[in-house]
Amino acid sequence: MEETIKLNPAYKQLELFGAADSHLRLLRKSLGVQITARKSVLTIRGSQKDVKRAADVIAGMQGQLDRHNRLDHADVAALIRGAAPNEKIADADAVSIYGHKKVIKPSTSGQLKYIQTMLANDLTFCTGPAGTGKTYLAVAIAVSMLKNKQIRRIVLARPAVEAGEKLGFLPGDLQAKVNPYLRPLFDALEDMMDFSQMRKFMELDIIEIIPLAFMRGRTLNEAAIICDEAQNTLPLQMLMVLTRLGQGSKMIITGDVTQIDLPSGQKSGMVDAIETLKRIRGIGIVELTQKDIVRHRLVQNIVRAYKKKKKTD
Repeated sequence: MEETIKLNPAYKQLELFGAADSHLRLLRKSLGVQITARKSVLTIRGSQKDVKRAADVIAGMQGQLDRHNRLDHADVAALIRGAAPNEKIADADAVSIYGHKKVIKPSTSGQLKYIQTMLANDLTFCTGPAGTGKTYLAVAIAVSMLKNKQIRRIVLARPAVEAGEKLGFLPGDLQAKVNPYLRPLFDALEDMMDFSQMRKFMELDIIEIIPLAFMRGRTLNEAAIICDEAQNTLPLQMLMVLTRLGQGSKMIITGDVTQIDLPSGQKSGMVDAIETLKRIRGIGIVELTQKDIVRHRLVQNIVRAYKKKKKTD
């Protein structure tokens, strides 16, 4: 199929096409279409479905330029993921953090809903595939609350459940053995503040990054508590975590319920908790999807391919 799009000759084609046609190259790679540009005429070739999708994205690109007088790589990527062409995340929804980045903004409508839900509720559950920003945005909210003195500490926890690998033979003390499980939380935190500042906060116990079991028996007041990879908790473990919530605290539970590494026959504590608590006011539940993936463009395609394979097996 072939479709021709005529652009206004006076249109800002450099901004629309991107530097060295980078926006058009992204469209070609992501949607599997051929796009040629001659003066003010774009020609799209490919399957009917892909051509129509490309034409819709180009219309969204033009709309973004008309409304905001700017179009960058992230805008084009968001449109390709399926964000509404007229969607624009307001600066009011940016999350203020420590460090040189100053603010973190949601990239999709799903991420925007996630941030709004975390801010509006003391307990939030968020599920979604890899790359949707579940952990990163939760840490951003926690760091922002610490910066604004809304809380006194941050507690980041993960269950030490092995994803197919055996780490028990590794040398070192307990901390050395559990560090591989906690590394993603360190990575997110390091992206939001200077390393020296992070280390200082950890030495003062203002920030704790711990295995889930270390939360037992504690009541956490005036804290932001994040339980990551919660799909790998058992129901009793999940209950233990939820009952740590103290006065003036906020808790965020994140996980990918399609990637459960528990032994066969064991029910996920996160799945059980969502089923049990979904009707309680004050508890927010957000489900991010493939459209919210903001990692490398191939991640979305990989997740989609495995999901399709699972349906056919």
